[in-house]
Amino acid sequence: MSTYLLQIFNGISVSSILMLAALGLAITFGLMKIINMAHGELIMIGAYVTYLIQNIFTRCFDKGIFSLYYIFALPCAFIVAAIFGYLLEITIIKRLYGRPLDSLLATWGVSLFLQQLARSIFGAPNVDVKSPGWLEGGLVMGSLQLPYKRIFIIGLVIVCIAGVYCFLYRSAYGRKIRAVMQNRPMAQSLGINTRRVDSLTFAIGAGLAGIAGCALTLLGSIGPTLGTNYIVDTFMVVVLGGVGRIVGTVAGSGAIGVGNTTFEFFTNASLGKVLVFLMVIIFLQWKPQGFFTINSRALDD
Repeated sequence: MSTYLLQIFNGISVSSILMLAALGLAITFGLMKIINMAHGELIMIGAYVTYLIQNIFTRCFDKGIFSLYYIFALPCAFIVAAIFGYLLEITIIKRLYGRPLDSLLATWGVSLFLQQLARSIFGAPNVDVKSPGWLEGGLVMGSLQLPYKRIFIIGLVIVCIAGVYCFLYRSAYGRKIRAVMQNRPMAQSLGINTRRVDSLTFAIGAGLAGIAGCALTLLGSIGPTLGTNYIVDTFMVVVLGGVGRIVGTVAGSGAIGVGNTTFEFFTNASLGKVLVFLMVIIFLQWKPQGFFTINSRALDD
Protein backbone atom coordinates (compact mmCIF):
# COMPACT_ATOMS: atom_id res chain seq x y z
CA MET A 1 0.00 0.00 0.00
CA SER A 2 2.81 2.44 0.89
CA THR A 3 4.48 1.67 -2.45
CA TYR A 4 1.31 2.62 -4.31
CA LEU A 5 0.89 5.80 -2.24
CA LEU A 6 4.49 6.75 -3.07
CA GLN A 7 3.74 6.19 -6.76
CA ILE A 8 0.70 8.45 -6.50
CA PHE A 9 2.81 11.12 -4.79
CA ASN A 10 5.45 10.84 -7.52
CA GLY A 11 2.67 11.14 -10.08
CA ILE A 12 1.48 14.35 -8.44
CA SER A 13 5.01 15.81 -8.56
CA VAL A 14 5.33 14.87 -12.24
CA SER A 15 1.90 16.41 -12.82
CA SER A 16 3.19 19.59 -11.17
CA ILE A 17 6.05 19.87 -13.66
CA LEU A 18 3.70 19.18 -16.57
CA MET A 19 1.39 21.82 -15.15
CA LEU A 20 4.18 24.39 -15.01
CA ALA A 21 5.43 23.57 -18.51
CA ALA A 22 1.91 23.54 -19.96
CA LEU A 23 0.83 26.74 -18.24
CA GLY A 24 2.90 28.98 -20.48
CA LEU A 25 2.02 26.91 -23.55
CA ALA A 26 -1.70 27.12 -22.76
CA ILE A 27 -1.54 30.91 -22.53
CA THR A 28 0.49 31.43 -25.72
CA PHE A 29 -1.39 28.81 -27.74
CA GLY A 30 -4.70 30.25 -26.59
CA LEU A 31 -3.52 33.77 -27.41
CA MET A 32 -1.73 33.29 -30.73
CA LYS A 33 -2.85 29.84 -31.97
CA ILE A 34 0.81 29.01 -32.64
CA ILE A 35 2.03 25.41 -32.34
CA ASN A 36 5.41 25.94 -30.70
CA MET A 37 7.43 22.74 -31.02
CA ALA A 38 10.43 24.56 -29.48
CA HIS A 39 8.66 24.83 -26.12
CA GLY A 40 10.55 21.76 -24.89
CA GLU A 41 13.86 23.44 -25.68
CA LEU A 42 12.82 26.41 -23.51
CA ILE A 43 12.52 23.87 -20.69
CA MET A 44 16.01 22.65 -21.60
CA ILE A 45 17.34 26.22 -21.45
CA GLY A 46 16.03 26.63 -17.90
CA ALA A 47 17.72 23.38 -16.88
CA TYR A 48 21.10 24.39 -18.35
CA VAL A 49 20.89 27.82 -16.75
CA THR A 50 20.53 26.05 -13.40
CA TYR A 51 23.59 23.94 -14.25
CA LEU A 52 25.61 27.07 -15.07
CA ILE A 53 24.55 28.85 -11.86
CA GLN A 54 25.63 25.76 -9.92
CA ASN A 55 29.06 25.85 -11.56
CA ILE A 56 29.45 29.58 -10.88
CA PHE A 57 28.69 29.05 -7.19
CA THR A 58 31.08 26.08 -7.06
CA ARG A 59 34.00 28.02 -8.53
CA CYS A 60 33.47 31.55 -7.25
CA PHE A 61 31.83 31.28 -3.83
CA ASP A 62 32.48 29.61 -0.50
CA LYS A 63 31.10 26.11 0.02
CA GLY A 64 29.07 27.36 2.97
CA ILE A 65 26.69 29.26 0.68
CA PHE A 66 26.59 26.70 -2.15
CA SER A 67 23.07 25.59 -1.18
CA LEU A 68 21.81 29.08 -2.00
CA TYR A 69 22.59 28.64 -5.69
CA TYR A 70 19.13 27.21 -6.39
CA ILE A 71 17.43 30.34 -5.03
CA PHE A 72 19.35 32.38 -7.64
CA ALA A 73 18.85 29.77 -10.37
CA LEU A 74 15.04 30.01 -10.34
CA PRO A 75 14.75 33.70 -11.38
CA CYS A 76 17.73 33.36 -13.72
CA ALA A 77 16.08 30.40 -15.50
CA PHE A 78 12.90 32.43 -15.88
CA ILE A 79 14.69 35.52 -17.22
CA VAL A 80 16.97 33.71 -19.70
CA ALA A 81 14.16 31.52 -21.07
CA ALA A 82 11.89 34.58 -21.31
CA ILE A 83 14.55 36.43 -23.32
CA PHE A 84 14.91 33.48 -25.70
CA GLY A 85 11.13 33.32 -26.03
CA TYR A 86 10.86 37.05 -26.71
CA LEU A 87 13.57 36.88 -29.40
CA LEU A 88 11.88 33.84 -30.96
CA GLU A 89 8.55 35.65 -31.11
CA ILE A 90 9.81 38.91 -32.63
CA THR A 91 12.03 37.18 -35.21
CA ILE A 92 10.03 34.12 -36.31
CA ILE A 93 6.68 33.58 -34.58
CA LYS A 94 5.19 36.97 -35.49
CA ARG A 95 5.53 36.12 -39.19
CA LEU A 96 3.57 32.87 -38.83
CA TYR A 97 0.24 33.94 -37.29
CA GLY A 98 -2.64 32.18 -39.00
CA ARG A 99 -0.29 29.55 -40.51
CA PRO A 100 -0.33 26.62 -38.06
CA LEU A 101 1.51 24.15 -40.31
CA ASP A 102 4.27 26.65 -41.08
CA SER A 103 4.61 27.51 -37.40
CA LEU A 104 4.90 23.81 -36.51
CA LEU A 105 7.67 23.23 -39.06
CA ALA A 106 9.53 26.44 -38.24
CA THR A 107 9.53 25.91 -34.47
CA TRP A 108 10.51 22.27 -34.95
CA GLY A 109 13.53 23.54 -36.88
CA VAL A 110 14.29 25.95 -34.03
CA SER A 111 14.09 23.07 -31.54
CA LEU A 112 16.62 21.04 -33.55
CA PHE A 113 18.93 24.07 -33.76
CA LEU A 114 18.75 24.65 -30.00
CA GLN A 115 19.42 20.98 -29.28
CA GLN A 116 22.52 21.03 -31.49
CA LEU A 117 23.63 24.30 -29.90
CA ALA A 118 23.37 22.68 -26.46
CA ARG A 119 25.45 19.72 -27.68
CA SER A 120 28.10 22.06 -29.04
CA ILE A 121 28.33 24.04 -25.79
CA PHE A 122 27.84 21.39 -23.10
CA GLY A 123 28.64 18.16 -24.94
CA ALA A 124 26.42 15.21 -25.81
CA PRO A 125 26.50 13.35 -22.46
CA ASN A 126 23.98 14.36 -19.85
CA VAL A 127 25.14 16.46 -16.92
CA ASP A 128 24.06 16.37 -13.29
CA VAL A 129 22.91 19.19 -11.07
CA LYS A 130 23.60 18.69 -7.38
CA SER A 131 20.58 19.37 -5.23
CA PRO A 132 20.99 21.95 -2.44
CA GLY A 133 21.49 20.48 1.01
CA TRP A 134 18.17 21.75 2.32
CA LEU A 135 16.33 19.55 -0.20
CA GLU A 136 18.10 16.31 0.74
CA GLY A 137 16.16 13.66 2.62
CA GLY A 138 12.44 13.34 2.98
CA LEU A 139 9.40 13.65 5.16
CA VAL A 140 8.79 10.37 7.00
CA MET A 141 5.16 9.39 7.54
CA GLY A 142 5.10 5.90 9.03
CA SER A 143 6.47 3.54 6.38
CA LEU A 144 6.19 6.24 3.72
CA GLN A 145 8.97 8.73 2.95
CA LEU A 146 8.15 11.73 0.76
CA PRO A 147 11.28 13.31 -0.78
CA TYR A 148 11.75 16.99 0.03
CA LYS A 149 12.67 17.60 -3.63
CA ARG A 150 9.25 16.57 -4.86
CA ILE A 151 7.48 18.40 -2.04
CA PHE A 152 9.42 21.53 -3.02
CA ILE A 153 8.43 21.09 -6.68
CA ILE A 154 4.75 20.85 -5.75
CA GLY A 155 5.04 23.98 -3.57
CA LEU A 156 6.90 25.85 -6.34
CA VAL A 157 4.18 25.04 -8.85
CA ILE A 158 1.45 26.18 -6.45
CA VAL A 159 3.25 29.52 -6.02
CA CYS A 160 3.67 29.92 -9.81
CA ILE A 161 0.02 29.12 -10.51
CA ALA A 162 -1.10 31.59 -7.85
CA GLY A 163 1.20 34.23 -9.36
CA VAL A 164 -0.09 33.64 -12.89
CA TYR A 165 -3.68 33.73 -11.67
CA CYS A 166 -3.14 37.06 -9.89
CA PHE A 167 -1.35 38.41 -12.95
CA LEU A 168 -4.10 37.40 -15.39
CA TYR A 169 -7.12 38.23 -13.23
CA ARG A 170 -5.91 40.98 -10.90
CA SER A 171 -3.73 43.21 -13.08
CA ALA A 172 -4.40 45.62 -15.93
CA TYR A 173 -2.00 43.85 -18.27
CA GLY A 174 -3.64 40.52 -17.46
CA ARG A 175 -6.99 41.93 -18.53
CA LYS A 176 -5.42 42.96 -21.83
CA ILE A 177 -4.13 39.42 -22.36
CA ARG A 178 -7.54 37.91 -21.69
CA ALA A 179 -9.20 40.48 -23.94
CA VAL A 180 -6.88 39.65 -26.85
CA MET A 181 -7.31 35.93 -26.20
CA GLN A 182 -11.10 36.16 -26.30
CA ASN A 183 -11.60 38.66 -29.13
CA ARG A 184 -8.53 40.08 -30.88
CA PRO A 185 -10.32 42.46 -33.32
CA MET A 186 -12.39 43.99 -30.52
CA ALA A 187 -9.28 44.40 -28.34
CA GLN A 188 -7.51 46.18 -31.22
CA SER A 189 -10.47 48.49 -31.73
CA LEU A 190 -10.26 49.45 -28.03
CA GLY A 191 -6.67 50.58 -28.44
CA ILE A 192 -4.81 47.55 -27.06
CA ASN A 193 -1.42 47.05 -28.70
CA THR A 194 -1.87 43.38 -29.57
CA ARG A 195 1.67 43.05 -30.96
CA ARG A 196 3.15 44.04 -27.60
CA VAL A 197 0.73 41.75 -25.79
CA ASP A 198 1.75 38.84 -28.04
CA SER A 199 5.50 39.28 -27.60
CA LEU A 200 5.47 39.89 -23.85
CA THR A 201 3.00 37.08 -23.20
CA PHE A 202 5.12 34.69 -25.25
CA ALA A 203 8.12 35.74 -23.16
CA ILE A 204 6.22 35.04 -19.93
CA GLY A 205 5.17 31.61 -21.20
CA ALA A 206 8.78 30.85 -22.12
CA GLY A 207 9.91 31.97 -18.69
CA LEU A 208 7.49 29.54 -17.03
CA ALA A 209 8.98 26.78 -19.17
CA GLY A 210 12.41 27.84 -17.90
CA ILE A 211 11.22 27.43 -14.30
CA ALA A 212 9.94 23.95 -15.22
CA GLY A 213 13.41 23.11 -16.52
CA CYS A 214 14.94 24.36 -13.29
CA ALA A 215 12.58 22.08 -11.34
CA LEU A 216 13.47 19.09 -13.52
CA THR A 217 17.12 19.31 -12.47
CA LEU A 218 16.03 18.07 -9.05
CA LEU A 219 14.76 14.79 -10.51
CA GLY A 220 17.68 13.59 -12.64
CA SER A 221 20.32 14.31 -15.26
CA ILE A 222 19.76 16.89 -17.97
CA GLY A 223 20.77 16.84 -21.61
CA PRO A 224 20.07 18.43 -25.01
CA THR A 225 16.96 16.27 -25.54
CA LEU A 226 15.46 16.96 -22.12
CA GLY A 227 12.53 18.95 -23.51
CA THR A 228 11.53 16.34 -26.09
CA ASN A 229 10.63 13.97 -23.24
CA TYR A 230 7.91 16.38 -22.09
CA ILE A 231 6.67 18.24 -25.17
CA VAL A 232 4.07 15.60 -26.19
CA ASP A 233 2.67 15.31 -22.66
CA THR A 234 2.63 19.10 -22.39
CA PHE A 235 0.55 19.48 -25.55
CA MET A 236 -1.79 16.74 -24.32
CA VAL A 237 -2.28 18.69 -21.08
CA VAL A 238 -3.19 21.84 -23.05
CA VAL A 239 -5.62 20.03 -25.34
CA LEU A 240 -7.18 17.95 -22.57
CA GLY A 241 -7.56 20.85 -20.13
CA GLY A 242 -8.85 23.39 -22.61
CA VAL A 243 -6.84 26.09 -24.34
CA GLY A 244 -6.11 29.20 -22.31
CA ARG A 245 -7.67 28.09 -19.01
CA ILE A 246 -5.55 27.83 -15.85
CA VAL A 247 -8.02 25.50 -14.16
CA GLY A 248 -8.00 23.33 -17.28
CA THR A 249 -4.20 23.12 -17.19
CA VAL A 250 -4.36 22.00 -13.56
CA ALA A 251 -7.02 19.37 -14.31
CA GLY A 252 -5.32 18.12 -17.47
CA SER A 253 -1.86 17.80 -15.93
CA GLY A 254 -3.30 16.02 -12.89
CA ALA A 255 -5.20 13.54 -15.04
CA ILE A 256 -2.21 12.75 -17.27
CA GLY A 257 0.45 12.71 -14.55
CA VAL A 258 -1.42 10.62 -12.00
CA GLY A 259 -3.01 8.45 -14.69
CA ASN A 260 0.36 7.75 -16.27
CA THR A 261 1.89 6.80 -12.91
CA THR A 262 -1.07 4.57 -12.01
CA PHE A 263 -1.04 2.70 -15.33
CA GLU A 264 2.75 2.26 -15.12
CA PHE A 265 2.39 0.82 -11.62
CA PHE A 266 0.02 -1.92 -12.84
CA THR A 267 1.66 -2.50 -16.26
CA ASN A 268 4.95 -0.95 -17.44
CA ALA A 269 6.24 2.45 -18.60
CA SER A 270 5.57 1.97 -22.33
CA LEU A 271 2.13 0.41 -21.96
CA GLY A 272 1.20 3.01 -19.33
CA LYS A 273 1.83 5.87 -21.76
CA VAL A 274 -0.15 4.08 -24.47
CA LEU A 275 -3.12 3.61 -22.14
CA VAL A 276 -3.06 7.28 -21.08
CA PHE A 277 -2.94 8.34 -24.73
CA LEU A 278 -5.92 6.12 -25.53
CA MET A 279 -7.89 7.52 -22.60
CA VAL A 280 -7.17 11.08 -23.81
CA ILE A 281 -8.35 10.21 -27.33
CA ILE A 282 -11.57 8.64 -26.01
CA PHE A 283 -12.26 11.65 -23.80
CA LEU A 284 -11.69 14.12 -26.66
CA GLN A 285 -14.12 12.18 -28.82
CA TRP A 286 -16.74 12.91 -26.17
CA LYS A 287 -15.64 16.45 -25.32
CA PRO A 288 -13.34 17.81 -28.08
CA GLN A 289 -12.87 21.22 -26.43
CA GLY A 290 -11.34 19.69 -23.30
CA PHE A 291 -12.33 20.03 -19.65
CA PHE A 292 -12.85 23.80 -19.79
CA THR A 293 -13.24 26.34 -22.59
CA ILE A 294 -13.18 30.10 -22.94
CA ASN A 295 -16.68 31.50 -23.40
CA SER A 296 -16.71 34.32 -25.92
CA ARG A 297 -18.59 35.29 -29.06
CA ALA A 298 -15.34 35.16 -31.00
CA LEU A 299 -15.17 31.42 -30.52
CA ASP A 300 -18.75 30.94 -31.60
CA ASP A 301 -18.38 32.62 -34.98
